[in-house]
Amino acid sequence: MAKQLEDSFQRKFYYLRLSVTDVCNFKCTYCLPDGYQPADQKKPSFLTLDEIHRVTAAFADCGTTKVRITGGEPSLRRDFTDIIRTVASQPGITKVATTTNGYRMAKHVHEWRQAGLTHINVSVDSLDPKMFYQITGENMFHQVMEGIDAAFDAGFEQVKINTVLLKDLNSQELPKFLEWIKTRPIQLRFIELMQTGEMDSLFSKHHVSGVSIRNHLIANGWLLKVKDNNDGPAQVFYHPDYLGEIGLIMPYEKNFCESCNRLRVSAKGKLHLCLFGEDGVELRDLLADDSQQSQLIERIQASLQTKAVSHFLDEGKTGMTPNLASIGG
Repeated sequence: MAKQLEDSFQRKFYYLRLSVTDVCNFKCTYCLPDGYQPADQKKPSFLTLDEIHRVTAAFADCGTTKVRITGGEPSLRRDFTDIIRTVASQPGITKVATTTNGYRMAKHVHEWRQAGLTHINVSVDSLDPKMFYQITGENMFHQVMEGIDAAFDAGFEQVKINTVLLKDLNSQELPKFLEWIKTRPIQLRFIELMQTGEMDSLFSKHHVSGVSIRNHLIANGWLLKVKDNNDGPAQVFYHPDYLGEIGLIMPYEKNFCESCNRLRVSAKGKLHLCLFGEDGVELRDLLADDSQQSQLIERIQASLQTKAVSHFLDEGKTGMTPNLASIGG
């Protein structure tokens, strides 16, 4: 096995977020309010199945144990089930996750499970169908809810729900969300709205801190869980009276980056050391065949030594990321 991925600040990296497309069929106000707009008019050239195999093999050889398949909307790929199977076949990868808007789950989540998917996150920004439509631009609330039920039927012990906190839109729904997870094994993760290059005005209008939710949880007997090595950035709280859990992702907290354990590869084969702030390192020229594996690993490890100590969001910097779909959120 190659040397464990570690940066110059002694942070170790066990978790790869692998984007397989930047196309999405939703029009969420905080990400793609005008819908997906290709960067150029040529047909996008996303990573092939063979390239996905090679890049995940390289990360697995360096100690990565968890891969999250992201987008855009990853299930828009016709070969999405094959992608899951390819990632799950890598020795050392123990968690294969995806983040989806849920619109194809009811029909396909059983086959994803059989292909090797172990964890699933679904974006649900409101439990009010009208507000769901207002935020996502799509009238698919009931289809997504059916998909979540199908995930439990398929054998997932827990489903994670991602909810982007939006002041004056869904920020008043905490009681409804808490009621929803009381008898369901759902980890509901509230994510603070993050400022990207294309949404300055929306950020200033709708950003709200997760601190008030955390204070409410602690005051009402919720307790903080201990993290595993390959867990994501959420602070997860549990309560003896609830089957579900609450996660808070608060990237504007000062020490958010201290526990960073994840790297990103975009759908076009660039390594991103952070969701914010840099252009990406080209990997695709080393994904053509298996003979370049050692060079690929060397490039990843060398690039990691340039990773900054923080994303500096708490200092008001937004970086170069145009929207969250562009490199997999």
